[in-house]
Amino acid sequence: MKRIALITFVLLQINLFAQETSNNYSFSLEEAINYALENNYTAKNAAKDIEAAKKKKWETTTIGLPQINGNINYQNNLVIQKSVVPAEFFGGNPGEFREVEFGVKHNMVANATLSQLIFDGSYLVGLQSAKVYLQISENAKEKTDLQVREIVINSYGNVLLARESIAILEKNKSSLEKVYKETEEVYKNGLTEEENVEQLQITLSQIKSALSNAQKGEKIALDMLKLVLGIDIKENVILTDDLDKLASENISLTTDLDFSVTNTIDYKIGQNNEKASQLLLKLEKSKALPSLSANFNFGYNAFNNSFSFLNNDQQWFNFSNIGVGLNIPIFSSLGRTSRTQQAKIAYEQAKINLKETEQKLLLEFEKSKTDYEFSIEQYAISKENLRLAERIEYKQQVKFKEGLSSSFEYTEAQRQLYAAQQEHLQAMIDIINKKASLDKIINQK
Repeated sequence: MKRIALITFVLLQINLFAQETSNNYSFSLEEAINYALENNYTAKNAAKDIEAAKKKKWETTTIGLPQINGNINYQNNLVIQKSVVPAEFFGGNPGEFREVEFGVKHNMVANATLSQLIFDGSYLVGLQSAKVYLQISENAKEKTDLQVREIVINSYGNVLLARESIAILEKNKSSLEKVYKETEEVYKNGLTEEENVEQLQITLSQIKSALSNAQKGEKIALDMLKLVLGIDIKENVILTDDLDKLASENISLTTDLDFSVTNTIDYKIGQNNEKASQLLLKLEKSKALPSLSANFNFGYNAFNNSFSFLNNDQQWFNFSNIGVGLNIPIFSSLGRTSRTQQAKIAYEQAKINLKETEQKLLLEFEKSKTDYEFSIEQYAISKENLRLAERIEYKQQVKFKEGLSSSFEYTEAQRQLYAAQQEHLQAMIDIINKKASLDKIINQK
């Protein structure tokens, strides 16, 4: 008895530990969107790109700020270079030469250089480019957030669609199993034909197969949602919204939207590309301008026939100099002109692309708006069709039980009901998805 109690205690502790180490997430659709914007893998990388762009902007800025560099050089002259001088300098005979060594065995130099860029057209353009690069990264993050939002809505809706399909199929299966058993009993009593039983059996098998497939699809859809949210697929996620509620909330009777192309993220990105091409043109033109820089150099050097630079009695000699450098481009065999013309063509192409983007966005908006309006119409139609299909199926079921209709007529009414159910579910998910697509175009968050 004690052994059983011990095993039970251990199992309970293991279960409690498993529950503590496992996270449970619960999301409404809006909560899921907000969570994904912070934790989605692509969104997190886009945020990192902005951080990198800020660092790049500062890196470009520092080019025009004072630069200080230190340098230490040690040289060991293994064989000192020799020269010859007239021997008569040292009391020798005229016409003769004597070898002499100029230099010492060891020498060391330590210096520091302060440099400052005074004027460079390329640097000024670089500062502007760094600012545009940051804007590009920020706009890319905004576009990523809009895409993540749409993907979360689609993924969330797919899970709800799969679960609604499962619920409907389970209900249909239960109802059909009841009719099938009743018909089988009637057949055993010789009051109906075997064909009626077989027809119902075929329909029941089809429903069971569809139910099994829907259950597998629901798991995959949920795992896909976890991936989009940035959650480990092993974690437990609970969805608190339902499909019908979301469809109703996304129905807007007023579709007169105030759409401005210039407010869309794709147009802003197109403007960034145009600005970048314009800056590239300015950069090529600036290369024809002179550049001016200055530097100040200060240091010490020492010489000795033995390595004694670390000794206190080693003599060091200081030196310093200041300089100004002016670089003037004169002639490049028309190379700069060619590069400038290429940049000008690229800038003109960017302006054409921006105009094309504007027209595409206007067309895309009209199409998305039409698709959304059509999804609302289809939702109303599918709702009415479902109501009619349910009435027809119920009437045919009553007639079939009373022997007033064949199994073919009854199963046909069932198929019509099942199709109407799926069409109604699809109409609900279409409203949600089409609204999300429209919101992405108009930058609705």
